[in-house]
Amino acid sequence: MTGKTIGGEPGDDSGDTLASAGEFVVIDRLVAGRAQADAVTIGPGDDAAVVAVADGRTVVSTDMLVQDRHFRLDWSGPHDIGRKAIAQNAADIEAMGGRATAFVVAFGAPPDTSVSAATELSEGLWDEARRLDASIAGGDLVSAPLWVISVTVLGDLGGREPVRRSGARVGDTVAVVGELGRSAAGFALWDRGVEGQPGFEELRQRHLTPLPPYGQGARAAGAGATAMTDVSDGLLADLGHIATASEVGIDLDSTLLDHDRLAVTEAAAAVGADPWAWVFGGGEDHALAATFPGALPPGWRAIGQVIAGPATVLVDGTPWAGNAGWQSFD
Repeated sequence: MTGKTIGGEPGDDSGDTLASAGEFVVIDRLVAGRAQADAVTIGPGDDAAVVAVADGRTVVSTDMLVQDRHFRLDWSGPHDIGRKAIAQNAADIEAMGGRATAFVVAFGAPPDTSVSAATELSEGLWDEARRLDASIAGGDLVSAPLWVISVTVLGDLGGREPVRRSGARVGDTVAVVGELGRSAAGFALWDRGVEGQPGFEELRQRHLTPLPPYGQGARAAGAGATAMTDVSDGLLADLGHIATASEVGIDLDSTLLDHDRLAVTEAAAAVGADPWAWVFGGGEDHALAATFPGALPPGWRAIGQVIAGPATVLVDGTPWAGNAGWQSFD
């Protein structure tokens, strides 16, 4: 219900909680003064939003963040959580070759949550959406035993065919754009309480707020990408989805990923970890990985080749012995 959105300008909550202020007072504060993206013709205030679809097709994805499973309030501020919620959903649209245009956000929280915290979350949502020239079109605000943020994103293909996981062909180049291993490194630094060394703060921040390579999904589609995925669970795990869907093998060249290893080597040494485990199995960087039959578009870098099946992902010709990535119910 778009009348219940958390996308609005900050207001003076005077120490109010969600319970003491009341749902609709909070909603009124949060929706005031926001300018919607061009694609949103009707925003908050009615029973549903109206979003224009110039392409005639809509790319849709949804994802949830649950407190203490996907974020911790003692690590992340509400603004960071809002940015992360938008970024991880926008990356899914990028992975289809599209561009995110509008988001619908539902927020559940305990009644004693401060209105200022909800406002900071809203600011984070909007700040990240603006990076895409998108907006928060609506949502919901409910009571819950802990923080839960559920985001649905709508996207535009711009007249192109969607890039699916099932199109990789033997001989294609496997390539990535964006960072790998940084979020996993940041998580380890937070978890071990390691800070203060040069470069560590940036890694810690990358765990809180990923940096998807916005615009590169459409660029890859325009360059003829045959398959593409968002690296959310881990490079090997997500490339494994392409291998399975395309019925091919993928062989990665570790020398082409050494830049990523070097970026997290000092952090790995500080916590006694293997930096390759973060590069291959670390998730939540929201880089894009794709396969190309020809030249790579600007910004992309080759990391391997598509080979004849069976459907598997190899590293330097052999199976990877470590963790391949995130499992939702582990």
